Amino acid sequence: MTLQQLRYIIAIDSHRHFGKAAEACGLTQSTLSLMVKKLEEELDVQIFDRDAHPLCPTEMGRKIIDRAKVVLYNVEQITEMTRSEKEILSGPLRIALISTVAPVLVPGLFKHLGQQHPSISLQTEEMLSSTIKYKLRRAEVDMGILAGPVPDTDLLEIPLYHERFLAYISPNNPAYSQESIRMDTLFKQPVWIIRNGLRQVDPSDLKDGAEITYERFFEGGRVGILIQVVNDNGGLTVIPETHADLIMFSQQKCLRPIVDPVPSRTISLVIRRDYIHEARLNAVVDAVKRIIPGTLLENVVRKERLVL
Repeated sequence: MTLQQLRYIIAIDSHRHFGKAAEACGLTQSTLSLMVKKLEEELDVQIFDRDAHPLCPTEMGRKIIDRAKVVLYNVEQITEMTRSEKEILSGPLRIALISTVAPVLVPGLFKHLGQQHPSISLQTEEMLSSTIKYKLRRAEVDMGILAGPVPDTDLLEIPLYHERFLAYISPNNPAYSQESIRMDTLFKQPVWIIRNGLRQVDPSDLKDGAEITYERFFEGGRVGILIQVVNDNGGLTVIPETHADLIMFSQQKCLRPIVDPVPSRTISLVIRRDYIHEARLNAVVDAVKRIIPGTLLENVVRKERLVL
């Protein structure tokens, strides 16, 4: 078994076609097929179901490919350990973010990393929290930014900032006249959420004092959609504090603090525990400190020294 053979099966899994994978690897299709066949004979397993259309891994093949990705990731880590800091602050950097954080951080990350570290090729993608953790464990992304806590022994969580949730209320709603809205009042009327699709939750589905979390209100959706729905249909919704500056000034008058208690969340940077790029990690933390208001960073954001 060679590292190159592992790269070949990952390429085939990515393209789901021997011909396209061979082209991407700079080989002829016959050569690629031969290399994979040798690996299958060595392991005494069939990695790919060649009768499937499109081509796909067998059950055991899927496990082998997933492990191959981690093996290659760790091999690359060894090489990275010998590079200078200047070299480390270059090349691709893959960051996955939850949908309610992406509009807040992505523009600034591109701006500040582009100015301070132009050799870094930033790649960002929005994902569900569960998908981010899954891809981190499989070494398919370098960093994840999501709502904590992240109770996973394979991952390291670094708090970035802490923010409140605010109520966004239609001018037609009786609560609009209030300076703040109590949690028990919030849950005594229909609330728009994006969870298992956009919908309005009836008070009977909610309990007084229910916890407001990212997953409860925003899973797989954008805050801007919720605001537009309230504008067009009335009612109210809940949004993270950092989105207050992203909406139009005329809409900011619809925001009210939620009190007794004040719901909030901590946004964290999450990496694999074997991640070694301390310089890259700190570059991202520095960028976040430039984007997020200092009042939200206090006693939360910190640079991390990686211990191997």
